Amino acid sequence: MAGPTSRLLTLLSLLQTSRTWSGSELAERLDVTHRTVRRDIDRLREMGYPIDADLGAHGGYRLVAGTSMPPLLLEDDEAIAVALGLRTVAVQGLPELEDAGIRALTKLSQSLPSRLRHRVRTLGTAAMTRRPGPEMSVDPDVLTVLAAATANRERVRMAYEDRSGAVSDRHVEPQRLIVVRQRWYLVAFDLDRDDWRHFRADRISAPRGTGARARALMPDEDVLAHLEHAERAMAPTYRADVTLRLPFDEARARLRDHLGDGEIAPEGDGTRWRSSADTVEWLARRLLALDCRFVVHGPQELREHLAWIHERTGLR
Repeated sequence: MAGPTSRLLTLLSLLQTSRTWSGSELAERLDVTHRTVRRDIDRLREMGYPIDADLGAHGGYRLVAGTSMPPLLLEDDEAIAVALGLRTVAVQGLPELEDAGIRALTKLSQSLPSRLRHRVRTLGTAAMTRRPGPEMSVDPDVLTVLAAATANRERVRMAYEDRSGAVSDRHVEPQRLIVVRQRWYLVAFDLDRDDWRHFRADRISAPRGTGARARALMPDEDVLAHLEHAERAMAPTYRADVTLRLPFDEARARLRDHLGDGEIAPEGDGTRWRSSADTVEWLARRLLALDCRFVVHGPQELREHLAWIHERTGLR
């Protein structure tokens, strides 16, 4: 006869199947008495599992939906399916679910046996061939390691490739893992540089927890401000060259507050706009806000960003 804990887990696994189990069936499966089955059912209810009991010759026990989410037991193939789904949500899913997807994937990955983690990585590599845009090409395994270290307040060693392509070893204390403008960033205290830094997750490789406890803390309200300030300072800027399908006077009125050192000039029935220097994100927003048809002559980065917006949102 199995011990009480093992028996409870077996009972829970049976109840999670989509059927009603009679007391006799459960007693036979568990090799216990009907009284023990009833006592174990009561223990599961005390732990938060909503279990209904129907009386009568055709009655039995079944697990039903409750008001909260109790722990679940998953078979190997079920755990792999859930992990693959969470990887997809985390890296190329809905923006409002990306952070939740990473947290759930981190919890699941920490409990998976090594053989299942290997299968998830192998299948994930084969299945996730399409990305929503270059900004999101980040390894889910990197995200789960960083998220776990952040939650556990653990120092991390990792390799990081900077904008010039140079790779260096970093020893950091993770503070927050966050999405800004469709990119994952790690905000962390760099121990070797004795300062706060932010790292693009798609440029991080081979992160590993050291077991040492992180001590540096940045108030939550300062994390996003730090990241946005650093991004503005380092983001590449471009000058858009666009033909707007707007009469010159109307285009000048719409661009008046955003022209800066840019230039506009009549071009046939439309207007040629050569913008001031700014990020592709701002230039794309400015173009879309004009609410007119347009042709982008350059730069290529702006065309690619607009194509990504078109693919992500379905805008015409």
